[in-house]
Amino acid sequence: MAKSIEFLSFLSLRGPSIWTYYPVLEAWVDIGELEECPSDTIPGLYDRLSTGLPGLIEHRCSYGERGGFLRRLAEGTWPAHIMEHITLELLTLIGLPGGFGKARETPVRGVYKVVVSAWDEEVSRQAFFAARDLLMAAIEDRPFDLPAALDALHELKDDRYFGPSTASIVEAAMARKIPYIRLSDSSLVQLGYGAARRMIWTAETDQTSAIAEGISRDKNLTKTLLQACGVPVPQGRRVDSAEDAWAAACDLGVPVVVKPEDGNHGRGVFTHLMTEAEVRAAYAVAVDEGSGVLVERFIAGVEHRVLVVGNRVAAAARGEEARVIGDGQSTVEALIEQQINSDPRRGSTENHPLNYVRIDSAARLELDRLGMTAQSIPAQGQNIVISRHGNVAHDCTAYVHPDVAAHCVLAAKVVGLDIAGIDLVHPDISQPLRTPDGQGAGAIIEVNAGPGLLMHLKPASGEAAPVGQAIIAHLFAADQHGRIPIVGITGSRHKSACAHVLAHFLCLTGRTTGLASSRGLLIKNRLIAAGDQANRLAANRLLIHADVDTAVIENNSRVILSEGLAYDRCTVGVVTHIDVAQHIGPFHIDTPEKVFSVFRTQIDVVLPDGVGVLNADEPMIVEMAGLCDGEVIYFTQNAQAEVVRAHCAAGGRAIVLACDTVYFLQGDQTIAELHVSLPEVPPIALMAAMGAGWGLGLTLDLMRAGLNTLTDEAAGFKAI
Repeated sequence: MAKSIEFLSFLSLRGPSIWTYYPVLEAWVDIGELEECPSDTIPGLYDRLSTGLPGLIEHRCSYGERGGFLRRLAEGTWPAHIMEHITLELLTLIGLPGGFGKARETPVRGVYKVVVSAWDEEVSRQAFFAARDLLMAAIEDRPFDLPAALDALHELKDDRYFGPSTASIVEAAMARKIPYIRLSDSSLVQLGYGAARRMIWTAETDQTSAIAEGISRDKNLTKTLLQACGVPVPQGRRVDSAEDAWAAACDLGVPVVVKPEDGNHGRGVFTHLMTEAEVRAAYAVAVDEGSGVLVERFIAGVEHRVLVVGNRVAAAARGEEARVIGDGQSTVEALIEQQINSDPRRGSTENHPLNYVRIDSAARLELDRLGMTAQSIPAQGQNIVISRHGNVAHDCTAYVHPDVAAHCVLAAKVVGLDIAGIDLVHPDISQPLRTPDGQGAGAIIEVNAGPGLLMHLKPASGEAAPVGQAIIAHLFAADQHGRIPIVGITGSRHKSACAHVLAHFLCLTGRTTGLASSRGLLIKNRLIAAGDQANRLAANRLLIHADVDTAVIENNSRVILSEGLAYDRCTVGVVTHIDVAQHIGPFHIDTPEKVFSVFRTQIDVVLPDGVGVLNADEPMIVEMAGLCDGEVIYFTQNAQAEVVRAHCAAGGRAIVLACDTVYFLQGDQTIAELHVSLPEVPPIALMAAMGAGWGLGLTLDLMRAGLNTLTDEAAGFKAI
């Protein structure tokens, strides 16, 4: 039989799972006859892989040291494990973060689970296929076009993954432990959960108003408002014909600038115009780039972009003219390619801080002044300006004068933008915008909504500015993390009853409580969707709901194994009961240890200031206590249980149900007793719900009131 690797299925685990806290793609692969072919039995495989993918030296693998994986490769490891590391290396080579990977045998001979980080599911899927093909080529000692494979993955990543601006904000949120949810295939992202959420769309936020955006697009209106508030702006006016443009230039005095009233990216902008012919030619281009044309007095100086975030300057960059020096042999066009576009910092992708320079209408005007064209051959040493604006990618944040910063912040406020890109021209940004005699040394040219961040993240020179962190600090105060109380409940049985009892308690507090369970999706006791809603999609609907301030989410083992949890961390994690035999078989879960690994996921994600609520009557669940980052509250029907006595002796909390009375224990004290008479509600569900309520700070009186009003809603709980 021919040796091959076949993908059987893929599971996209978009949240915490049995593998890790972060999104992963789990591939089930069949290596067939390669099960008999560990790497040390395949001549030349080590050399081909280590040479073709030199980055594999950085993979630490099980040895926990640099070169660990290559050591395993030399000693002998199986193709599924090798494919895991090749996939991770391909993802690294295209610039995706993270590097989690695992390869584990299943009970089926030759079938493995291979798991890798999946910041984008489709990119990781295609990386798996590319890794499989590369590995098979290495095994069979035949060529593989690695550059072509990487180009294809790069293209897919650029199409699907966050751009650098959005990525910088999301990464800053993650560093602050603020969760995020991608709401579209574009750059619309929710930061935080429920009622605590904020939203961004690249460098726009939920505080960026449509009115402010409209003002910023109208350059003449923007200038009028800024001037009224004392912000230095260039003199000028709107014109409606080439004749009017020259009349305005005469009134202002040359040199002047001609530009579209609502253009962008510098298209149709002409500077330092001196003659009627130049003004007319510039008008003819600018009029097609926007809904109107402006003629303004030319301000001598350097073009700058200042990023204002939440009433402070977060970054600044300066531009530079694009010039070439003649050699007496090459054309202008050739000199541009040799001296400008050959710079590795230039390119057409978001990884390049500088754009390629082309012979556009503005460049042709500059050349025309010299009596040249793109095909002219400048003399040796002749200095030729190709572009007077653009190339704003050289960091100068540290040099911004406080007066300049104050004017930029005021300009953003006047327009109404919480995040703004301020374009200004100034001979020296380390000096005030006005001279001591009140004259204008520089001026603010434009105020832009949704400014690009790339020039600040990857400047052509200078230090990168932490603009992502600045935007997150603007959206969230230092003590805020965008979180609402989340209760995650799992177990073999009684989890749904527990969830409904707890949600009933929470609704009595007046909270807008969302509940996703196997009985339905409810928000504040209003049914949103009937049927089994114990799944990631339903839970996600609660987490993106702008009114939900507390969420109760039921998670069964299938959700954990096939989807991952919908949230990254929770305030309270509950494990009600585990029937090991019920979970043996599906998803290749074939041992009690693997069953344990499924349900421990719920406790792994409890926040440090949260609570794990555990059934003290089941040793497997008790074992999870050491995995909980927060406090543990036990519940039991055995007041003499040793684990509970030891826990309370150490100052811990526990709930004990004896006959019809629930005892709340803390340390060596019984701090409360509550009589219950709800035969419809399973005791485990009742105790777990009260433990979760106690962990959330609910009072005994409130839970008593909840029990007294629960009877009708409890019907049928025995079956769930």
